[in-house]
Amino acid sequence: MDESSATLWLEVSGPATVRVDASGVSATTRTFAVHGHHYALVELSGLGAGTRRPYEVRLDDAVVWPPADSEFPPSVIATPAGDGPLAIAYGSCRTAVPHDRRGHETHGVDAMRTYALRLAGAAPPADDSSELEDLAWPDLLLLLGDQVYADETSEEMREFIASRRDPAEPPGEELKDYEEYAHLYFLAWSDPANRWLLSTVPSAMIFDDHDVRDDWNTSQSWREQMEQTPWWHGRIVAALSSYWVYQHLGNMSAAEREQDELWRTLRDHEGPQGPDLGPLLDEFAARVDQQPETYRWSYSRDFGTRARLVVVDSRAARVLDPEHRAMLDPDELGWLDRQVQGDVDHLLIGTSLPFLLSQGLHHVEGFSEALAQGAWGRLSSRAGERIRQTVDLEHWAAFQDSFLSVADMVIEVASGQRGQAPSTVTFLSGDVHHSYLSSARLSRKEARRRKPLHSALLQAVCSPIRNPLELKMRFATAALAYGVAGPVGRLVSLSAKVPASPLRWRNVEGPWFDNNIGLLETSGGQLRLRWFTSQIVGEDHAHPRLRQIVERVEGSATQRPAGRHEQDREALTAGRE
Repeated sequence: MDESSATLWLEVSGPATVRVDASGVSATTRTFAVHGHHYALVELSGLGAGTRRPYEVRLDDAVVWPPADSEFPPSVIATPAGDGPLAIAYGSCRTAVPHDRRGHETHGVDAMRTYALRLAGAAPPADDSSELEDLAWPDLLLLLGDQVYADETSEEMREFIASRRDPAEPPGEELKDYEEYAHLYFLAWSDPANRWLLSTVPSAMIFDDHDVRDDWNTSQSWREQMEQTPWWHGRIVAALSSYWVYQHLGNMSAAEREQDELWRTLRDHEGPQGPDLGPLLDEFAARVDQQPETYRWSYSRDFGTRARLVVVDSRAARVLDPEHRAMLDPDELGWLDRQVQGDVDHLLIGTSLPFLLSQGLHHVEGFSEALAQGAWGRLSSRAGERIRQTVDLEHWAAFQDSFLSVADMVIEVASGQRGQAPSTVTFLSGDVHHSYLSSARLSRKEARRRKPLHSALLQAVCSPIRNPLELKMRFATAALAYGVAGPVGRLVSLSAKVPASPLRWRNVEGPWFDNNIGLLETSGGQLRLRWFTSQIVGEDHAHPRLRQIVERVEGSATQRPAGRHEQDREALTAGRE
C-alpha cells in the first residue's frame, strides 16, 4: 500500500472472479492457479492519502469477506498521510500450533495474535498501567523470517503429511512439495485474529532458513550434503515457488510487479479457464536456486522523507564458493550499496540475521569462518566446518568480507557522505530466539581516520514471535553469546587474523527470551522502540493480554531541516552522546 493504492492478496477455494469494494473504490480481477490452488491479486487505485476505507470481497458476486460471524472490526484500507509519524510492527520466528492451553504450554503465547487482539479491541492490557494507551496503529507489519517452519512441523501438519504419503520415507515429517507448503501457510495464517490482522495491516516479509530448512545455505559443504539427498530438489523448488506466491508477491509495488518476469507471465495467463501455472513456477524456482543472481528477493520502500526500509535477502543470495565466500553476490551487494543513502529521517535495514551480534559471538563467528577456510590447516578446516554447522555460526560475522562492506556503507551514510545523514540507522532482525537492542559507534582506530558519525547506529532484534527456547537453551545461549564468547572471542579471532571491525557496539537493552513483537515509531528525527509480550490472565487462553517489556527512544527530538550545517549536526551528535 502507498498513499493512493493498495493490493489485496487472496487464496480462494476455486476459480472465480474476485471483486473488492472499498467505500466507492472498486476493482475486479480473475484468479490464477498454481498446483491446484487458486489465488488473486486485486489492485485498487485512486484511494487518496490519509483515507480509511472499510472493504468487502466478493467471489462471483457473493460476499465472502468480512465473514458474517466475525467478532472483529471491519477490515480497512488505511492509506498513509504524507510525512506524519510512521509505525512499523516487526518480528520473526513464528510456529503454527493451536492457540489453546496445550499450545501455550509447548510454544508459549503467539505475540502477533495477542497484538492483533489488542488492535481489534478484543483484549485489554495485562495490567492497569498506561503503557498501551498510546499504542500506535501500524502502517506496516514486517515479518523478518521463519514465517513458517518447514522442518519442525506441528502435530496438525504431521497429520496432513501422513494423510497423503508415508512419513517413514524421506523427507519424513518435514515438508516435501507445494501442496504441503500450501497447507502449512493455511495453518499459519487462518486463525481468525491473525487473519484479521493481515487483512487490515499491510505486510512485507523476507525468508530465513526454517522457511526452507535449518541452516539453509550455511556453506558449500552444507549445500552439497543436501543436494545428495533424493528429496532436496523437490523441497527447495516447493519452498521458493510457494514463497513467491505467499510472501514475495506482497513485497512488490504494482509498478515493480509489472517489471517482474514471472508476474507478467502469470498476469497474461490468469483466469478461471487458464492453465495451471505450477510447472512454470517450479521451473522458475529451480533456476533461481541454482542461479540466484538471476532474481532479486531483496526490496526497498520509501515512506516519504520519514524513512527508507531496505530488506535484504541474506539466504538465497549467498556465494558459497570457499574462495569467494560472501553473504551477498556482487550484484546484490551493488544493489544494497545503491539503497543505503541518506536524505531521510530514518534508514531501516531489515535482515533476518542480526548484523550486530554480541561482540564476543561476533569474534567467534569470524574465527569459525577463518578456521573452516583453512587458517590453521586442512585438518582444522574440517573441524571448523563441523563446528559451523553444529552451532549455527553463519550470521553476518561468519561472512567477514560482506560484513566489512556493509559496515563501510553504513558508516558513510551515518557520516553524511551519502546525502544528509539520517537521525538513526537501524538494523531490524530476528533469527536468534532472543531479543535485544545494541548501539554502535566507530572503533577508536576508525574514529581517528574517518569523519564523525551523525546518526545513531542501532541493532534491534525481535525474536521469536512464537517459538521460545527451552530454559536450558536460554542459559546456554546467554552464556555463549554474553559470557564465554566475550573474553575468548577477540583472542581467537586475532589468532586466525580475522580483520578488526570498524565498529564497536554494546547492548543497551536485553537480552530477553520471551515470545514478543516489536514496534518502532518515528516522529521527526526521533525513533521510539518498544517490545511487547503476552500474558494469560486467569484461564482465558483465548484472549491473552499485551504487556510491554522494554521502551527506548533514540535519535533527535526534532526533525532536522534539509541542509543543516555540518557544525549543527556535530553539536546534535555531541548532545546525544
